[in-house]
Amino acid sequence: MELTRSVVEANADEYREREPLYPVERESIETLPGAFAAGEFGRRDAEWVVQWYYRRLLGAIPDARRREREERFGRNEFETARDAITDVAAATDPADRIDRLTALEGVDVPVASAFLFFANPQRCIVVGDREWTVLADCGELSEPYPEPPSVADYETYLETCRSLADRFDCDMWALYRALWRLWTDRD
Repeated sequence: MELTRSVVEANADEYREREPLYPVERESIETLPGAFAAGEFGRRDAEWVVQWYYRRLLGAIPDARRREREERFGRNEFETARDAITDVAAATDPADRIDRLTALEGVDVPVASAFLFFANPQRCIVVGDREWTVLADCGELSEPYPEPPSVADYETYLETCRSLADRFDCDMWALYRALWRLWTDRD
């Protein structure tokens, strides 16, 4: 399949209509960037990002594994997590931002990318095997999803996504929704 502007637009619209998490995601896309930048958010807001990363897969990750990762993040001192999230909301270099986040317990590169996505949905996007696989299937990425992805892998993925967003005149939130639906509908 070839990615085109019309394919991205149609699938992003379909996501809005069919995905059960869309309303809460939209609310978070609207509220978390400002809250993260100002440091005006609570523990539950930060925990929500981690929960969203795993729960968006709607059962694909075993509950025990998901809970273990969520609990690990919950062991961070809130002030430490808040400082890291606030720092990355203001930083510009993706590698520095990811390094700061992965210093937190329970945060790997994919979860860090979720924080970046909700801190700046205009310039950042979450990475996971589904989104990556769609881009690889479309010829936009040359390698299969790395398990686990490194910071360099995320940077490659992010630059590819930014290029596509520029080409299709869409934001990363729309591109994410389109990639998710393309993966869901690929069979």
